[in-house]
Amino acid sequence: MATHTGGLTVTAPEAGAAVRIEGLVRAFGGRRVLDGLDLSLRAGEFVAMLGRSGSGKSTVLRALAGVDHDAGGEGVLSAPAHVSVVFQDARLLPWKRVLANVALGLTGADAEERARTALAEVGLAGREDAWPVELSGGEQQRVSLARSLVREPELLLADEPFGALDALTRTRMHALLARLYERHRPAVLLVTHDVDEAVALADRIVVLDGGRIAADLAVEVPAPRRPAGAEYAALRERLLARLGVDALTGREDDGPESRYAPHD
Repeated sequence: MATHTGGLTVTAPEAGAAVRIEGLVRAFGGRRVLDGLDLSLRAGEFVAMLGRSGSGKSTVLRALAGVDHDAGGEGVLSAPAHVSVVFQDARLLPWKRVLANVALGLTGADAEERARTALAEVGLAGREDAWPVELSGGEQQRVSLARSLVREPELLLADEPFGALDALTRTRMHALLARLYERHRPAVLLVTHDVDEAVALADRIVVLDGGRIAADLAVEVPAPRRPAGAEYAALRERLLARLGVDALTGREDDGPESRYAPHD
């Protein structure tokens, strides 16, 4: 057990748990973006986090990844030792070929073979010697997923990983992530602005508002989760209402969308 520079007590997760956050506080420019946030994830659970722009969703991920040393509070921050992050930008090294990007940082005599297997899992067998610039946006995100999952993380943090993709590619990536999740079973915390993406992928959806979790809903829509279904539509409408959006018109209410600094 250790004390974070911001006052949080940092611990290893308890058995059966992947994430435990109690009382997380983060301020930018004197304004609190996270104000005593509490959140937990079970081992192997897939949770999506929704929230308005600037609500602090990505700030939560940075705290869990251990890269935000200004996060504070008087509570607890607990995350596994093995954490991987997938960003909206694939962040591949342009001077390394695809296989080398996936194998980056891996150790052991089987590192290259593990990287090849990971590429095959995301449908890129045969592209090992390609340069990142030769790949489409969707292919680059497949490499990013392979690079994250080849390390067999206990927790995968996904920060709007499909936000820059076109609708058709995004749908394909949803199916791929679902398959990879079932195969590897890490706990997943997915940050997204897309309500349909959250409903399609997650076991649970939390809504971040006012620096805290304002809603925590189980996704009980049976598979396959099709937007035309009544249960899907009801959950979607409930989530949009929590986000201050009229489900019929798509118009937002007059709520304080920009009350936080843009660290989302």
